[in-house]
Amino acid sequence: MVGPEIERLIQLLSRLPGLGPRSARRAALHLVDKREVLLQPLAHVLADVADKIKTCAICGNYDSVDPCSICADTRRDGAILCVVEDVGALWAMERTGAFRGRYHVLGGLLSALDGIGPDELGIPKLVQRVVESGVTEIILATPATVEGQTTAHLVADRLAGLGVAVSGLAHGVPVGGSLDYLDDGTISAALRARRAF
Repeated sequence: MVGPEIERLIQLLSRLPGLGPRSARRAALHLVDKREVLLQPLAHVLADVADKIKTCAICGNYDSVDPCSICADTRRDGAILCVVEDVGALWAMERTGAFRGRYHVLGGLLSALDGIGPDELGIPKLVQRVVESGVTEIILATPATVEGQTTAHLVADRLAGLGVAVSGLAHGVPVGGSLDYLDDGTISAALRARRAF
């Protein structure tokens, strides 16, 4: 029904998270319909990103400079590292504006099903940073999933004996959350992590 160029566009779009074949077809059609205002500028931006974006050699963030702007920012506290699964988690932390330390991107989580073991993650580089950079505190900001918590425990084990404080993000009732809508695991975690008023 369509030419090979559009079919290839649909195939590539369908590989994006959240887009299946139908959504990819709708997105491709919209891009082609609006080629002057959307498709051509998007093509230029994609080419620019492909040419200019680098992975930070220190933390693993994406930026147009290496080291990234976070690692190069002298106002940030280099003694505190927040360990995250991927760059998306780093960006989520940055959106809050609440963390003023630096980051370390693991590049994934332990997953036997996906063939990701300790050697595929950035844990040795993290240990090296702790030893060489005067890091005094590690915040493990991995997801509250089996893989996330298993990864956090492995990282904590690898950091044991290095004289660094290791903590994790709190889990439990979200701000504005109602108990009626929470799952049993979230309520249990909130009870275990309770604190004095």
